[in-house]
Amino acid sequence: MPAGFGHGFADPALLTTALRHRSAGAPHNERLEFLGDAVLALLVAEALHARWPQADEGALTRARSRLVCEPHLAGIARGLGLGEQLAMGPGELRSGGRQRESILADALEAVVGAIYADGGLEACRRVVLPWFEAGLATMPDGKAEKDPKTRLQEWLQARQWPRPEYELVEARGPDHARHFRVRARAGEPLLDVEGEGASLRHAEQAAADALLVALEAQHPKRGRSPTGDPAR
Repeated sequence: MPAGFGHGFADPALLTTALRHRSAGAPHNERLEFLGDAVLALLVAEALHARWPQADEGALTRARSRLVCEPHLAGIARGLGLGEQLAMGPGELRSGGRQRESILADALEAVVGAIYADGGLEACRRVVLPWFEAGLATMPDGKAEKDPKTRLQEWLQARQWPRPEYELVEARGPDHARHFRVRARAGEPLLDVEGEGASLRHAEQAAADALLVALEAQHPKRGRSPTGDPAR
C-alpha cells in the first residue's frame, strides 16, 4: 500500500510524525498514537453497534477488545507494510523494533490519529474501517467468543468452585523477544496446567484455555438431574 495508507494527506508532516518512533527523536508519534487510540475505539464500537443490533453491552465490549488488541493491530500494521516505513533509532533497529508488536500497534494508532487530524472522522471511516473488515467477518453475529480466562472463571462459578490461581513460572529472553510460562490451578480435585506466550497476558490465557479443556474432560456434561438442576 502507498505511504499515505489510502489517504491523501493535505499535511504530509502528520504522516511523517506518525511514522517516527520516539527512539528517532522529536517530533515522535506518541501524541498521534493517543489520538488514534480513541478514534479507533469509536470507529470499531460504531461498526459493531450497527452490525449487531441484538448484541448486549458485554458482547460488544468483548468484540471491540479483540479487534483493537495489540496483536490484532500489529497484524494489520504488518499487512500494510507499516514496519518498513518507521523511522527509529539505531538501537531500536538492532533489537528488531520494526517487528515488535507493541511498536507496530502503537504506530498503527498514530497513523489513524494522523488521518483523523488531517481529514476528520469521515476520512477515518472510509480508510481505516476496511482494515478491520476481516476481523469483523470472523466473529459470529453478536456472539464474540469470550477470552479463555473469562470462560474458565464462568465455568468455575457455575459450579461454585474457587477462582483459578495463576503463577508465573518463568520469564526469559531479551526485552524485544520475551517469553513467559504460567501455571494455572483450579478444580475439584485440583488440577494445574501450564501455558506459554510472548507476554504474561498471553501465557495466562494459554494456561486458562488448557486448564478449561482438562476440566471439561474430567467433568463432562451430563444433562439434568431428576430435580431439574444441571448436573455437575
